[in-house]
Amino acid sequence: MGKPDAEGHGPTDGLPGLPPEWGRVVVPDDASALAAEAAQIRRELRRAEGLPRSRGLGLPLLVLLVAVLTTLTGLVAVTWPRASRSDRPTPAPYSPPATLAGRALPALDLVDAGQAPVPLRGLLPAMIILLDGCPCPDRVADALTAAPAGVSVVTVSGGRTAPAPPTNRPQVRALADPAGGLRSFLGQPARPGVATALLVDRAGTVTLVLPDLGPVDTYRDELTALGA
Repeated sequence: MGKPDAEGHGPTDGLPGLPPEWGRVVVPDDASALAAEAAQIRRELRRAEGLPRSRGLGLPLLVLLVAVLTTLTGLVAVTWPRASRSDRPTPAPYSPPATLAGRALPALDLVDAGQAPVPLRGLLPAMIILLDGCPCPDRVADALTAAPAGVSVVTVSGGRTAPAPPTNRPQVRALADPAGGLRSFLGQPARPGVATALLVDRAGTVTLVLPDLGPVDTYRDELTALGA
């Protein structure tokens, strides 16, 4: 049990309903910490049973001690789940899905600005950039500059409307994916502020997945290889 502070009337750690003369009461995290007090009370009760009634003046005090012990045990039981909840692991941060490199790009039909269907595999080899999480114009511009001749750069937006192409170069296509088939193939949700890209060779095989499209130097060699 807790002890009063230096002035003899310490706080009760926010436990309501306890007399101030009890002083500061500390509730242990483990109920087994009360085992010594419980054993002492049992000894006192056994000793009191052998006393005449005229000498049993300590019985009310023993009853009070039993009540205090019961109260503290109940408080430990109430606060124990809170301690357990604080030990729950926090959700793990986002991690990219298992690599798709080596898998075949599915035969998906996307739509252009006029709502005409466009077979995605008909644009290969290509760098495909998903912009439903971020337009990221600087990243797209870098990819356009680095793409070799003969390699398409395809920007894909979510929803039913494809934005205007970022440039008039014929190798650039701006498409929409109303059915979400490409995002489903990647197996990861769109994230705000992040553009995702994948490189696909002319045979339709994914060669590289960029969960977060970064500087062009991180994928320049693979992009150049698509035009070989």
